[in-house]
Amino acid sequence: MGLLDGADWPGKIFIGGEWAPGSGGERPVVEPATGAELGRYGVATAEDLARAAESAAEAQRAWAATPYPQRAAVLRKAGDLWAEHAEEISGWNIREVGAIPPMAGFATHVAAQECYEAAALPGRPYGELLPSEEPRLSMARRVPAGVVGVISPFNVPIILGIRSVAPALALGNAVILKPDPRTAVTGGVTIARIFEAAGLPPGVLQVLPGGVDVGEALVTHPLVRVISFTGSTAAGRRVGELAGRHLKRAHLELGGNSALVVLDDVDVDQAVSLAAFGAFFHQGQICMTVGRHIVHEQVYDDFVERLAAKAAGLPVGDPAAGEVALGPVIDAGQRDKIHALVTGSREAGARVAAGGEYEDLFYRATVLAETPPAAPAFREEVFGPVASVTRVASADEAARLAADSEYGLSLGIVTRDVMKGLALADRIPTGIVHINDQTVSDEANAPFGGVGASGTGSRFGGAAANVEAFTETRWVTVRGEPPAYPF
Repeated sequence: MGLLDGADWPGKIFIGGEWAPGSGGERPVVEPATGAELGRYGVATAEDLARAAESAAEAQRAWAATPYPQRAAVLRKAGDLWAEHAEEISGWNIREVGAIPPMAGFATHVAAQECYEAAALPGRPYGELLPSEEPRLSMARRVPAGVVGVISPFNVPIILGIRSVAPALALGNAVILKPDPRTAVTGGVTIARIFEAAGLPPGVLQVLPGGVDVGEALVTHPLVRVISFTGSTAAGRRVGELAGRHLKRAHLELGGNSALVVLDDVDVDQAVSLAAFGAFFHQGQICMTVGRHIVHEQVYDDFVERLAAKAAGLPVGDPAAGEVALGPVIDAGQRDKIHALVTGSREAGARVAAGGEYEDLFYRATVLAETPPAAPAFREEVFGPVASVTRVASADEAARLAADSEYGLSLGIVTRDVMKGLALADRIPTGIVHINDQTVSDEANAPFGGVGASGTGSRFGGAAANVEAFTETRWVTVRGEPPAYPF
């Protein structure tokens, strides 16, 4: 029997350990490639969120007290289940999200690795002994934060949900996950089903697809102590402001407009291969996507010509119906935003060397040549398959231009001189750097996050980041006998 077979989840939310109707009713799961209805999902409301928070807080106490080998075993089993059901889950990812099969397979692989990495967290040291001037044992101890709220986006819903859910659970927290309603099954139901099958106790994970009202209720509810948000910079600013007013931590992984710096000593074919994948993979709907291609003038014309030719040859279509390089973007609103940025950049002086056209939700791979640094597609996050290419005369000019952005997520530098590349990277503020690679990469054990408008730093990936994100530090002292005080 498949992970998503059965009649208990369609049209329901996962609350209090049960699949129950959401107070907001139910809505269709729509396939962006065809417009077909794939099923139904339950819609939560702020009232459901309040009930889930109470249930999660109660379940969390027992879960935190569960011996660590048992918590670790649940996470290991979850990792096994991602692999066991990869084909079925990938099918939903292809149809509901619009992912091409390699992207869908990558998502289940990373999800499994996130669970395996998280399974090691319960057995790690959870504090340190501190010297004290008093005759006592003094220690700093890491304890679960309590209830963690996770808000995940539509673009890579499995990875961007599980990378917070798994470590938060492993460290003894309960989790309320609010997936984007556009990908409620892939980003929500699937994760709930995995942990149900892995033996997670009822109430420790709750999944509530919903709108802005549910997100605000999650951020403001007093029983939810930590918020892990992945999404746009504009939405992240609102989440951070609201969390700050309620005196709770918010870990924000936001947008990006990553640069690929191509120096004059490169193999152009290799550089173009990196550029094309970094700009067009998953229709450019990745926060790390290469948005700004900053290319030395000695190789610029050749680079643009070859990149445009590659873009023109990439097949676009329904990834469930045949082999394509680009599937659909998520909805008409996103498509229209992409096209407006392309049109605005053309009006600002950029030349459309390839693409710039769409049919329904299928936007063709687009190359904008001679893009002025002030053009919209160069300054803003496009979140679509658009490569803006700008000419520079030197490595120094490339560094200045790459650093001239409010975003600071990922950076790629292509050069035969690796040490020169590393030195150049030190001049460009980003959370991630890849020398001789494009900007899109993710591994469960590696720190992930950006600076500036890209977020609040590396709060995902790796044991240190996860422990910092999902626990609190408590000072504890122990004496053999109570001390005597003067009054």
